Amino acid sequence: MDVIELSIFTSRMQAICDEMGAVLRRAAFSPNIRDRLDYSCAVFDHHGELCAQAAHIPVHLGSMAYAMADIVGQIDWCAGDMIMLNDPYLGGTHLPDVTVIAPLFAQQQLTGFVANRAHHADIGAASPGSMPLSRTLAEEGCVIGPVHLLRAGELNQEIMTGLLACLRNPEQSQGDFAAQISANRTGLARLQELVVSNGTNAFSCALIELNNYAEKLARSELNRIPDGSYSFEDLMDDDGLGNTDIAIRVTVTVKGHDIEVDFSGTAAQVEGNINCPLSVTAAAVYYVFRCLVPENTPACAGSFRPISLKVAPACLVNAQRPAAVAAGNVETSTRMVDVLCGALAGAIPERIPAASQGSMNNLAMGSADAQQPWDYYETIGGGMGAGQLGGGLSAVQTHMTNTLNTPIEVLEMKFPLRLHRYAIRRHSGGHGQRPGGDGLVREYEFLMPTSVTMLSERRRHPPWGIRGGGAGQSGTNRLNNEPLPGKFSLQVNAGDRLEVMTPGGGGYGKA
Repeated sequence: MDVIELSIFTSRMQAICDEMGAVLRRAAFSPNIRDRLDYSCAVFDHHGELCAQAAHIPVHLGSMAYAMADIVGQIDWCAGDMIMLNDPYLGGTHLPDVTVIAPLFAQQQLTGFVANRAHHADIGAASPGSMPLSRTLAEEGCVIGPVHLLRAGELNQEIMTGLLACLRNPEQSQGDFAAQISANRTGLARLQELVVSNGTNAFSCALIELNNYAEKLARSELNRIPDGSYSFEDLMDDDGLGNTDIAIRVTVTVKGHDIEVDFSGTAAQVEGNINCPLSVTAAAVYYVFRCLVPENTPACAGSFRPISLKVAPACLVNAQRPAAVAAGNVETSTRMVDVLCGALAGAIPERIPAASQGSMNNLAMGSADAQQPWDYYETIGGGMGAGQLGGGLSAVQTHMTNTLNTPIEVLEMKFPLRLHRYAIRRHSGGHGQRPGGDGLVREYEFLMPTSVTMLSERRRHPPWGIRGGGAGQSGTNRLNNEPLPGKFSLQVNAGDRLEVMTPGGGGYGKA
């Protein structure tokens, strides 16, 4: 392929992922997928190597890129099959994120895969929202697969019936699974068209060229990082079960064309659920280096070839079964980005921003009332860290997620909630030559007795500034004006009000 043909091929692969995402969003039943856009879509080759992805959720996509080859190698694939899984120790992230994978057969030959991952607010945990203060994986909900969701195009009714029986709102969940199936069918149809138009051999050769080109672009930029070893350490607030100041330490070693990311010195896995499976750790690492390569670098496996990981088993960022991981996917992955940025600031300080809010501020709630069962989950934005080129953005999702907020109209229409305040938390960003972005204030009133769980970070350790910039303000959680910890689970009454004030981003440079 010449450069123009390769560019067109890359765009067509990207378009497949984009269309899959559009179908998934429009067909889904739950606000979590339809309105918050908590899903991701990607295409893989027949070995399970990433070929293309949409600009969806970094923690979803990076973990799939890392683990897909192992997943697809376990299955005896047939045309019309679809596999689903959510097991964090088999390539998943945490249990609410359910992945559905489908193979493409062209001329009776396995040619590639399409996959999507979507967050299900109810995956069978005892606490509504399926983001509990858990001690083991079993407490976090139903552990799936890999199992056949479809065989030869036919729904595996036994598997689906058994799963839906564990959920509070099976009709909504069934709709979301149907949307995931539809998204994959759309992806298969478009991928089939691309393979047929090129021919299977030419398509396979194009994928090799695509990955080699991505690797060349990535190395050309990463080679600008000076050789050496660069270390940094940051602390997680707590695990929600009494363990505090939990260290994440990283050393980035740059040697010629290769980069090793070593998490030696990181704390051991903990009792609470801020542990990470290795696939999530890989996603955080890939994300940071992906941000450093040229914008036109294809989002495929080749762009990650210069990077290797060194992570000891049974540490916080390479947890072993049956450690709880619900918050590791959302909170610890975000903190790993801060730690990696802190290390790289020693090598390329002009390109690294201050710490962003460092939390997804996960709020899960609902009721197991047989007459009115409901589950709700959302992440809440905050301040972005400032950099050399500009101040941090305010009231946005940062780094490992780019989901939207739940619109107030949807929240109040679908759930027994009333939102009293939704505003920018003024002056919460760190001071500096470039100020950090401001966080958010979101205040909920409960209209019926409700179970509430909050998993949040940066309530004790604020987001740091860089090159003389000030720290952003820590976040705060309050119930009826009384302070709450960063992680809690409680029962509230009708009329109670929960206020979440999210952290600001760190500032850049002395003011």
